[in-house]
Amino acid sequence: MIKLAIVHQIEIFGNLVPMSTQVSDKLQQVRQRIAKACALVGRAADAVTLLAVSKTMSAQAVREAYAAGQLAFGENYIQEGVDKIAELADLPLQWHCIGPIQSNKTQLVAKHFGWVHSIDRLKIAERLSAQRPAHLPPLQVCLQVNVDGGANKSGVAPPDLLALAEAVAKLPNLQLRGLMTIPEPAENDTAARAVHRQAKELFDSLNAAGLKLDTLSMGMTADMEAAIAEGSTCVRVGTAIFGARPTAA
Repeated sequence: MIKLAIVHQIEIFGNLVPMSTQVSDKLQQVRQRIAKACALVGRAADAVTLLAVSKTMSAQAVREAYAAGQLAFGENYIQEGVDKIAELADLPLQWHCIGPIQSNKTQLVAKHFGWVHSIDRLKIAERLSAQRPAHLPPLQVCLQVNVDGGANKSGVAPPDLLALAEAVAKLPNLQLRGLMTIPEPAENDTAARAVHRQAKELFDSLNAAGLKLDTLSMGMTADMEAAIAEGSTCVRVGTAIFGARPTAA
């Protein structure tokens, strides 16, 4: 007996687009993981935003995720992200820059993205503020903090965080929303939670200083449950949605 593959389609602005059941199913599985993790610590499932990390993935993969209800996407590589944003301009997507930003890339980020999670220097924030087009709303930004002191990680050191946050909060055309962390892989859930707890304590200390932050971007495919347990409001998930990333030839 010959088995025929069933291709689901969804109409997007008048065009029928095939919807991968794999992407759809994986998105549902991730949403279920988020809901379960929230329930375990008495949080509402909608307290945590899912950011689909689409770096190195095709525009078609993003379309499939959109067809399954995903609106927010994160890109690490700025030029790749800008190209993808242009290709997908027909969709009402929210784009987050979550990778390191060099000075020569700030104009691209300021013009094309709605969010930035990875500010770790005042110079970068100042350039983003100066280059944000006047017709666009303020760029929503988070400060990346190197909470566990990883030698190969970007991010402001915790002792310097308050000064940077206060300076960024004063810049026009930016709205400081919170913190982002990318800790080193932990040996177990207990260790992961301990590192995420440090980030939450830093987040709380900034709010206590009067900064009124609402976004704590922490947790990825491997550690989202630990991050949610410690107060994450945004998990950044790629592999669990799109599968393994393409490898260089």
